[in-house]
Amino acid sequence: MKFLWLGSRCPTESLRYCGGHLVNASEPKTNHLLAALPDAEFQRWRPLLEPVDLPLGFVLYESGRPPSHVYFPTTAIVSLLYVLEDGDFVEIAVVGNEGVVGISLFMGGETTPSRAVVLSAGRGYRLTSKTIKESFNRDGPVMYLMLRFTQALITQMAQTAVCNRRHTLDQQLSHWLLLSMDRVQGNELVMTHELIANMLGVRREGVTAAAVKLQAAGLIRYARGHITVLDRPGLERRSCECYAVVKKEYDRLLPALKAVSPALSVSGRTMPMHPAAHAAR
Repeated sequence: MKFLWLGSRCPTESLRYCGGHLVNASEPKTNHLLAALPDAEFQRWRPLLEPVDLPLGFVLYESGRPPSHVYFPTTAIVSLLYVLEDGDFVEIAVVGNEGVVGISLFMGGETTPSRAVVLSAGRGYRLTSKTIKESFNRDGPVMYLMLRFTQALITQMAQTAVCNRRHTLDQQLSHWLLLSMDRVQGNELVMTHELIANMLGVRREGVTAAAVKLQAAGLIRYARGHITVLDRPGLERRSCECYAVVKKEYDRLLPALKAVSPALSVSGRTMPMHPAAHAAR
């Protein structure tokens, strides 16, 4: 089974004005890693951070190709996908306003076998590969912050592999919804069962059955591609231990994230999810 990504895609050179408007550059510290930087380092980066629109389905980098920039999402969610030879794919991690996309640049590998695709449309900031490498190689606060985030991301990837192998589909769905909710503003996601199935690497019918169970338990409400989380504590209890493991590791490694002002969030705002990938045999 092969999948084709659908949705708008803006050329890299026009990202700043993608959609016919200038992206608001006023608050890069909506991204938690940027907010966690020491003020002196942040001030060095501030004029170099380029605001970007991240439309649905936009590919930030392809497998085997070195990224030209690292991206710091603020309101977007980016899915890291492993693409098989036959065109099939599965999600290995998600990155939102807690992190950065393009770790291969500062880790020294330059390329990665994964693809980074915008899953939930929004905005962010990008920094050139030259700037991030220079800052990382100074062996200072940027290096330590990026290494801690990388360790947290590795934990998410490892726990995703465990979850997909060992846990029930409704537990996997709960885990995935919680990870997504941590990275959007509000309690609603716009997505289809087909999208979720593609991300989890399972059949759509299985996701539908799992969603029905969660809705019957009063944890979510699903209607016409909209999923609203009604009972987050209940959803956390329904999930396997994987979500708690990942959340604990992010909090342990990146304690500065807790200090980000809650005033930056907009309660109840819906972020559109990528309509994803129709199957073509």
